[in-house]
Amino acid sequence: MEHQLSSLYVVLVEPSSSQSKIIIQQFEELGISQYKHYKTGTSALDSIVDDIPDLVISALHLEDMTGRDLVLKMRRLSSTETTAFILISTATSFRELDPIKQAGASAVLPKPFTVKDLRRAVINTMDWEHPGQIVLEDLDPENLEVLVVDDSAMARKMIGRTLSKMGIEKITEAADGAEAIPLIQERLFDLIVTDFNMPEVDGHELLRFIRNESSQSSVPVLMVTTEGDAGKLAAVQSEGVSAIIDKPFEVHEVKRLIEASLTDI
Repeated sequence: MEHQLSSLYVVLVEPSSSQSKIIIQQFEELGISQYKHYKTGTSALDSIVDDIPDLVISALHLEDMTGRDLVLKMRRLSSTETTAFILISTATSFRELDPIKQAGASAVLPKPFTVKDLRRAVINTMDWEHPGQIVLEDLDPENLEVLVVDDSAMARKMIGRTLSKMGIEKITEAADGAEAIPLIQERLFDLIVTDFNMPEVDGHELLRFIRNESSQSSVPVLMVTTEGDAGKLAAVQSEGVSAIIDKPFEVHEVKRLIEASLTDI
């Protein structure tokens, strides 16, 4: 992995000279020698369009925009819509973090952080590109029917792309639980991956429908969420969710959970 880190080209967007010096020093300790530093989102975007990096690491508060604005602008460009992105933030509350996570960040790195924290975030983020094939004894990943439910088109695209890299080819999307229910009534799925917070029919209501009213009550359901309310998550667990995964998620953990869920069928 150290060799992989040394081969990365990273763009750092950080307006603070002192903070950028600290992070660049951490880069050098990790063996990351290919990097560029910008103080504004605009200058970073101008560079990124012509010279696409492997990873962008940005502070939340920039001189001309927020880190959330930056990742949204990147996700709207075909050349950078899948570029790995780590957001550095002091935000701790669900209200502050949820919009950041929903914007398409591959990871959120809380301040203050150590070299070890940065290394883990970088490795986990780059693992999105190489999650490895799902290994199942009696099922071929390419034949699995998977339903992805999320009100964010960006999130559906990122999850679908990750599942595809794991060897899953048959992926159906739904914008929320209300759109997913008719699909579940019409077709059989081997796995359902759903968000928690969605309009009309949220993840909890969808799970309740699957477990109590559908013809496929035992289908594995993975819930990917930014929700931090322990009571709400406990209620979901009591309804029989197969696993709850934090968003942004660690790819290898999701892979492990998918393999475990499908092995238990």
